Amino acid sequence: MTIRMAVKTLMLVWLLVLSQLGVAQETGDLHKTYRFVPTNEDISYRVYVPTTWNSDTSLPIILMLHGAGADENTYMDLADGMLKKLAEEHGYIVVSPLGHTPLGAYGNPLRLPAVFGEEDVAAEQIAAVTPERQRILSLSELEVLTVLDIVTEEYDADRSRTYLMGHSMGSGGAWHIGARHAERWRAIAPISGPFVDRPTYPFDLIRNMPILITEGLQAPLSLEGSRRMAAWMEENGFDVRYLEVEGDHGGMVPNAYPAIFDFFNGFR
Repeated sequence: MTIRMAVKTLMLVWLLVLSQLGVAQETGDLHKTYRFVPTNEDISYRVYVPTTWNSDTSLPIILMLHGAGADENTYMDLADGMLKKLAEEHGYIVVSPLGHTPLGAYGNPLRLPAVFGEEDVAAEQIAAVTPERQRILSLSELEVLTVLDIVTEEYDADRSRTYLMGHSMGSGGAWHIGARHAERWRAIAPISGPFVDRPTYPFDLIRNMPILITEGLQAPLSLEGSRRMAAWMEENGFDVRYLEVEGDHGGMVPNAYPAIFDFFNGFR
């Protein structure tokens, strides 16, 4: 049995016990903790479940990946909780995991300045990944998918309407996980983090996936990379949209949120 199968089996047993005890799933803004089996750690995650949800409803679900040094709470609380308000308004479950560690990077070894088009820098960063760093990257990728599975099972979320978004390091994670698990996503929305190495990235796996790239006009370290990437993808026939909003690398995030929800709504 694989680790992921073991995690899912334990999760299903837990949900069965809850149902037999008559324990109702909570809605609203929730702080939760679970046992991550591969490392035997208790890890926290944050989830917002619309207050209109009930056990007869199967809602779409968004996996939100945080940026470097942030945690599962940062983007849920940003801009007076805008992400939660939009989730309630549009009827989405939003799950925000830690990613095993605040710098886990969800499997993607690239970071600034290795944005799209900086292939020499990307090659150097990839070559510098040690076995221990690769272990952390792999655990981070597995951890966020485990949390997504837990919430999807608990709230019977709609697997045909599962969306992926992330900012900065989380954007790099969205590109990485978006391709490696392409069958899971209805659409993806990377925010201000074009951490993709064109020669090695498996673009064919996302060729038909709807993608919205958003970037901040005052985010010079990533802006040019995002522009290059969007232009290259458009020229090569990908289903990509590109949007620039006001704000620096961090400040642009709430300005991108409404457009991302509108984009996801187009694929419901």
